[in-house]
Amino acid sequence: MSEYFIYAFIYLVAAVIAVPLAILFGLGSVLGYLIAGVVIGPVIGLVGDETTTIQHFAEFGVVIMLFLVGLELEPKSLWAMRHRLLGLGGLQVAGTAAAILGLGIWLGLSWSVALAIGLILALSSTAIVLQTFNEKGLTRTEGGQNAFSVLLFQDIAVIPMLAFIPLLALPELVEKARHVTQQVADHNEELSLIAGLPGWAYGLVITGSMALVVVGGHYLSRPLLRFVACSGLREIFTAAALMLVIGVSVLMTLVGLSPALGTFLAGVVLANSEFRHELEANIEPFRGLLLGLFFITVGAGINFDILFSEFFLVMGLTVGIIVLKALILFVLATIFRIRNSSRWLLALSLAQAGEFGFVLINYTVQNHVLPGSIGQTLSLVVAMSMLLTPLLFIFFEKVILPRFEQTSNEREADHIDEQGTVIIAGIGRFGQIVNRLLVANGIKTVVLDHQAAQVDNLRKINTKAYFGDATRPELLHTAGIEHAAMLIIAIDNRDNAIQLVKYVKHKYPNLKVLVRAFDRGHGYLLRQAGADIIESETYHSAVEIGAAALRVLGCSPEFVENRQHTYKSVDAELSDALYAAWKSEAGEQERFDNNYYKLFIDFEERLKKEMAFGREDVTARTDPQGSRNDSEPEVAEGKRDH
Repeated sequence: MSEYFIYAFIYLVAAVIAVPLAILFGLGSVLGYLIAGVVIGPVIGLVGDETTTIQHFAEFGVVIMLFLVGLELEPKSLWAMRHRLLGLGGLQVAGTAAAILGLGIWLGLSWSVALAIGLILALSSTAIVLQTFNEKGLTRTEGGQNAFSVLLFQDIAVIPMLAFIPLLALPELVEKARHVTQQVADHNEELSLIAGLPGWAYGLVITGSMALVVVGGHYLSRPLLRFVACSGLREIFTAAALMLVIGVSVLMTLVGLSPALGTFLAGVVLANSEFRHELEANIEPFRGLLLGLFFITVGAGINFDILFSEFFLVMGLTVGIIVLKALILFVLATIFRIRNSSRWLLALSLAQAGEFGFVLINYTVQNHVLPGSIGQTLSLVVAMSMLLTPLLFIFFEKVILPRFEQTSNEREADHIDEQGTVIIAGIGRFGQIVNRLLVANGIKTVVLDHQAAQVDNLRKINTKAYFGDATRPELLHTAGIEHAAMLIIAIDNRDNAIQLVKYVKHKYPNLKVLVRAFDRGHGYLLRQAGADIIESETYHSAVEIGAAALRVLGCSPEFVENRQHTYKSVDAELSDALYAAWKSEAGEQERFDNNYYKLFIDFEERLKKEMAFGREDVTARTDPQGSRNDSEPEVAEGKRDH
């Protein structure tokens, strides 16, 4: 027992030291885990033969990860991505396997060995890629979504690979290992529901197992989780969540399918469950810890003796596989019209071999498809490609991404071929709402934005916008500012917004300028610059939330409307007085002295007095804890009004 505690302590110490250092130097947690494994394994030798056993246990982290990914996908979302799943994913696996098959035959390998190697290396690392996407915020990007589709297809493809690979067995290896296989089988019999079944029965078992996961996940898991939740014990709910994941994994293993695929399907089924977020919260810590352990075992499992003895062969194969897969993925990304940096993200993120490669390598050796020596070399290639993957992400982040951002910024401004009554500078979330409201009422607008990607996205939904920097006078002239009635400024740079107001009010004093302010201080500076109308981006939404809270607490709609009007009136008076105090003290600086704060406090007291009238109505409708007592019908009425 003490031996396991010692190994656990070693792995944890390595992770606690290496991962924070890796993140500090911008390398990412995955590379930190891999380096930790290399240090405690091949370098220092603190861990050794037990690494393979621990790796099988740590692979459960991949299973949990795919369950959590499934929880994020509703079935309709999965159906929506079917074209990328089958098209992009299918072509990637088939293209990579075919390319490696051709190269293997050219190098003198038999076609069966070359095909087996191609299938193994066609897979990428789901664990590393999804973990890195999550850390770097790349999951929702175009490249991230397409990469996920490819990874999901690869996990599905493992099933037919496991069925097909035994057909590639080499006769000489089968004959050589026949008596050894019989001896091993006598001592290592594994549980299986499909052993000895004919093909038609095997198909029925597979179909029944998948149906059990879907039907059980939809109809049986909810009553179970509801029953467990009634206990109020968080640890029991955690146990139930793990029980579901482990149960599905065991079922998939017994029928010869991928546990990761089964748990992913279970997650998709539970994506609409009311327990979805609770399941995520309870399982997430296990995912992170087990994935970290898996990455450490990958690093610790690198055999430096073989690596050094065949260094150039292993590194040559590793680099060759990464380049080949990246090239194939880049071509497919071009065919599927994945643009700009997303194309590079897809190609570089999936260029490595994956953790399922270890499983398939062992499987091919056991089924006499590959000789043991080739299996050892391939294991090193898979491990080294995974070890280099974080460096590919760093290359993308430091070299590729800035290049496309610079290209976007250097893009020439669009030629503006029309003019409108209103010019809108900035078409983010705020500007889009303003533009839709005006256009819907028949007002002609000219929309400008300095982010090329944003402009291109708006054009996809038939919203006309022009790329260009609205702070440039020549662009405003081209947009027809001399004839416009109004300029609406919704750009996300505070200083640029202020400077634009100053320029426009100086050059075109009769032009009405409406501008979005980020906060009170920014509003003062905009007001000082000459803006005609200034609206805080949070003011109205905050007032509406406060009003909704009063309605839910039982206040009548008339009372709430009166309170809103009172608040706005007092705040408008407060704003004028505070601006005068700020202007006299601050000048061009955004700062607030003690007199300003005193005035603010005085007006807060004034607001309380103004609001005091009718407050008894609120107190009478709610108890001291803020809960309802006898006004339930009015709450419902308030909700309908809201």
